[in-house]
Amino acid sequence: MEQRYQAVLAVIRDGVPIVDVARRFGVSRQSVHSWLLRYEVSGMPGLMNQSHRPDGCEHQMSAEVDVKIVELRRRNIFWGPKRLQHELARLGIEPVPSLSGIYRCLKRANLIEPHARRERDRKFKRWERGGPMELWHRWVRKVGGILLTDGKELKCLTGVDDHSRLCVMAGLMVRATSRSVCDHFANAMRIHGVPQEILTDNGKVFTGRFGYKDTEVLFDRICRENGIDHLLTAPRSPTTTGKIERFHRSLRTEFLQSRTFESQAAAQKELDAWVVEYNTVRPHQGIGMVTPMTRFTHPGISLVGPEVDTKALSEVRSGPDWVSRRVGANGVVGVAWQQISVGRHRAGRNVDVQISKEILQIWDGTELLKTALRERPGEVIRKKNASILKAQ
Repeated sequence: MEQRYQAVLAVIRDGVPIVDVARRFGVSRQSVHSWLLRYEVSGMPGLMNQSHRPDGCEHQMSAEVDVKIVELRRRNIFWGPKRLQHELARLGIEPVPSLSGIYRCLKRANLIEPHARRERDRKFKRWERGGPMELWHRWVRKVGGILLTDGKELKCLTGVDDHSRLCVMAGLMVRATSRSVCDHFANAMRIHGVPQEILTDNGKVFTGRFGYKDTEVLFDRICRENGIDHLLTAPRSPTTTGKIERFHRSLRTEFLQSRTFESQAAAQKELDAWVVEYNTVRPHQGIGMVTPMTRFTHPGISLVGPEVDTKALSEVRSGPDWVSRRVGANGVVGVAWQQISVGRHRAGRNVDVQISKEILQIWDGTELLKTALRERPGEVIRKKNASILKAQ
């Protein structure tokens, strides 16, 4: 403050040019002009240190929006900044606050605890199928404990579509037997259709590959007869089924919440109602804040158009690499010494097969049904003989 006063006196009393005063005190000419103006208006107090805080901020969150965020958060304690931002946009609030602004608002209200987040590995790559019905995730487990009033604990068979996150099945059972699991699986296919692939864990109800004898369980038989590729998770790889695990978390926090049910039928009825809301009403953060049903039924996702020009397809697929085959009664297509299952529901249909050096692609119109590695005739014969010897 004293140096500023000396600079002002040098200009007013001694008549030193402002350029020389600025050079003597090591400041800019604009600073000297500012000191002169402040001294002229307020005298000595005007030369004191002043705050650089602006008088206002155009994009500052209003008090009404601040209160609305806190109200929504207290009413729905599991909503994060992204969900709150989506709900504020649906309510017509303009402008919609940023995610960081919503986070700071929750932090000021002590509604969120700051925590050190682990940085994502740079090699991490989000894995997702390009369209619906390409892959289903399926799991049987105790989802946080679904308890009845008589003390019994139910298990839940859950399944989600990989692309749309649509819950395709959520069935309750006392014991996860092969029959009960396959009943829920068959019911899901009757409702939503037959998927191309299904991913499960290595449970005995899903596969018999790791038993004492390599037998075909009922679940594997259903997959084979319907042309479904059955994929198994690798041991100690929880990220492989991350989507179904995240669905279980939503199921625990939004539906269960330490509830008990009078009977299995009552629990199943309430679970079905929650699944309908999850699929059709609740926006999903992992798919751009749209509902799973919206993404599942989006017209741009379907691989089969409403009208297929069969004449144009026949002209394109008339080369030496293309052959036409009819799907057998058992849902199997025989081509290039191989038998490939595309599902019994396609029995009697004519399909086109593209034969290359490495792979075989089976097309039904514009829909790619199956892609399989091409095996040499000798390898096919050896495998067939080995299976015959094993059966004997």
